[in-house]
Amino acid sequence: DVCAKFIKNGSVELYEDNVKKFETTTAGVTVTGTVTDSKGNLRSIPRNNQTSAYTLVASDAGKLVDSQSGGWTIPNSVMSQADAVTLLNNSAGDLTITQGSGVTIYNSADGSTGNRTLATRGMATLYFMNASVAYISGAGLS
Repeated sequence: DVCAKFIKNGSVELYEDNVKKFETTTAGVTVTGTVTDSKGNLRSIPRNNQTSAYTLVASDAGKLVDSQSGGWTIPNSVMSQADAVTLLNNSAGDLTITQGSGVTIYNSADGSTGNRTLATRGMATLYFMNASVAYISGAGLS
């Protein structure tokens, strides 16, 4: 059974089988249990495992995309402002991050643009300022 309790101070409490699952307060929201969205548990980073060359798609936003070979292409007009994607080199060799046509990827270390190399077992995150501009930073990135 699910029931809601409305408190005089404006708080709301939701109960399932007499266990408080959700509460609003002046400080924010408290949830007991797992919070999920369309990508899964919000305390986890969903993984998109790739075994060959891969071009990012919009649903990769908020995910870790690992590659065992072939590297990644970052296309234009696929991601949106404030999207982030983490790339993981899950191989024993360097992989290339290809800056697609019409995309500018700024390396946060020096402001340069262009294709990048992600070293063996390296990891880098792209943050998108808009659909065609991203910043990249990470370990093993050159």
